[in-house]
Amino acid sequence: MCDEENMQTLQRGMNFRLGRTYSVVLMSQRTNAPYVDSIQADGRILEYEGHDAPRTDETPNPKAIDQPRITKTGQLTQNGLFANAVDVFKNVQAPAEMIKVYEKVFPGIWTFRGMFDLIDYRIMRSDGRCVYRFILQLSTNQGESDASSVLPVQRAIPSEIKQTVWKRDHGCCKICGAVDNLHFDHIIPYSKGGTSLSAENVQILCARHNLQKSDKIE
Repeated sequence: MCDEENMQTLQRGMNFRLGRTYSVVLMSQRTNAPYVDSIQADGRILEYEGHDAPRTDETPNPKAIDQPRITKTGQLTQNGLFANAVDVFKNVQAPAEMIKVYEKVFPGIWTFRGMFDLIDYRIMRSDGRCVYRFILQLSTNQGESDASSVLPVQRAIPSEIKQTVWKRDHGCCKICGAVDNLHFDHIIPYSKGGTSLSAENVQILCARHNLQKSDKIE
């Protein structure tokens, strides 16, 4: 993931622009995740929770205070940058911000979820405080990024299926055993009636073998 984004590390879950034409978010639906993120069953709408203030001596428990839009020095937080992008989009002043989404499957294991459009947000009460909830919609422009290996998203594979397949395939390409630049591949392509809802129809392939396979049934 960091190699894909040409970054030594991604320390934040929300990363506005990163000097590129798109932003990056890291999400998790795991039970111990620090934020509440969710994806609708068809994989096309993502609700992403905004992030807390940093933990400091003055703020020992960020979960006890409202998620901030600006810092104490008046700078926009990541919440503020994302919210401003929505405001500009809804005022028809710019296209929706393109968001590249990575999802945590296991500790240290992240998968590319797709390119999404940031279309809305709301501020809601949760556990006695205000939190941001950003609404992202699967983009029709899956190639609109600087990443060379972004593949078309045909049908989202649920997180629990990815976890099962990762364990079964031991986290490596089924053909060559490569352990980097991996993709979850439909054995029977979705375009030919294959399902994303069964681990039996999903395998791990490296980028080279995934591109070679394309939509062929092997």
